[in-house]
Amino acid sequence: MDKKLVFAFSGGGARGALQVGALYALLEYGFHPDLLIGVSIGAANAAHLAINGFSKGSLDKLVSVWQHAKASDLLPTNYIWLTVRAMFGRSSSDPSHHLKEFLVNNGLNPDISFGDITKPQLILVSSDLNTGKPILHGYLPDEKVLDALLLSTALPPWFMPDRKQGRYLMDGGFVSGLPIESALKAGATAIVALDLVDSREMNAVGDGVRGFVDRMIYSVETRQKTLELELAEARGVPLLYLGLAGETQIQIWDFRHTDALITRGYEITRRVIEEQRFTNPVLALGSVI
Repeated sequence: MDKKLVFAFSGGGARGALQVGALYALLEYGFHPDLLIGVSIGAANAAHLAINGFSKGSLDKLVSVWQHAKASDLLPTNYIWLTVRAMFGRSSSDPSHHLKEFLVNNGLNPDISFGDITKPQLILVSSDLNTGKPILHGYLPDEKVLDALLLSTALPPWFMPDRKQGRYLMDGGFVSGLPIESALKAGATAIVALDLVDSREMNAVGDGVRGFVDRMIYSVETRQKTLELELAEARGVPLLYLGLAGETQIQIWDFRHTDALITRGYEITRRVIEEQRFTNPVLALGSVI
C-alpha cells in the first residue's frame, strides 16, 4: 500500500490560528502531507495550503489572511441576536456573503475546482443533517472549492444551512469535529490530527439555557472525537495527536488573539514532537528520526 500522510484539521473558529503555528513546526520537522482534510475553520486552512502549497511562503501568506480576519467582523459577537432573527426568519441578506467576499479578497479564486488541485489532495467536510453523515467534497473534479468551503463553514447562527439535492448541508463539525474517520476512508496510512476543541471552556459556562446548550454540544463533539481516535487505533493507523489550545480560553468568534495563538500553536507542536520523537511511528515520516 502506498503511504499517505494526512493532516486532519478540526473546526474551532478563531482558534484556527493555532493550526497555523502548528503547521510551521510540522514544516520545520520535514512533514509533507499527501492529503489535507478539514472541517469548518480547519477546512479554510486546508484549502489555502492545497491551493498555495505547503511551504514557508504559503504559511506566511496564511498568516496575512489571519491578520485580515482579525480586522474583519467575520463572526459577530451578537450571536444570540442573530439566533433570534434566524428563528423568526428576519435575516435580511445572505449571511454567507461577508465570508465569501472575505475569502475571495484573500486569494481564493471562485473558479478554482478540486480538479485544479494536484498535491496535496484536498477534501473538505460538511454535515448532512438529513442523514447525520459527513459529506466529503473533493472527489468531483468540477466542484468548486469555494462552494464546498462555504458549506463546510456554515456554522449557525452566523451562516445558515444550505439545501442541495435532498441534503441539508452545514458546518462539518456537527457530525465530525476532527475528521479522522474521513481521513481513513480516503486511505490514510498515517494521520496528524490538529484538534482545536478546548475542554476548559466548560468550566466557565453558567447553568442557564446557554450553559446547557454549550455543554451538550461539547459532549457530542468530545464523544465523536473519542470514537474517531479509537477507530484509527483499531485500524492500526498511527496518529500524531496535537491538542491545540491557547494559554487562556478563547471564544470561537474572538479573532483578537491571532498572533499569540500562532506562536502558541508552534510551541505546542514542537513540544509534542520532541516528547514523542522516539515513540510515535508517525514521526518516522518526518525528519525527526
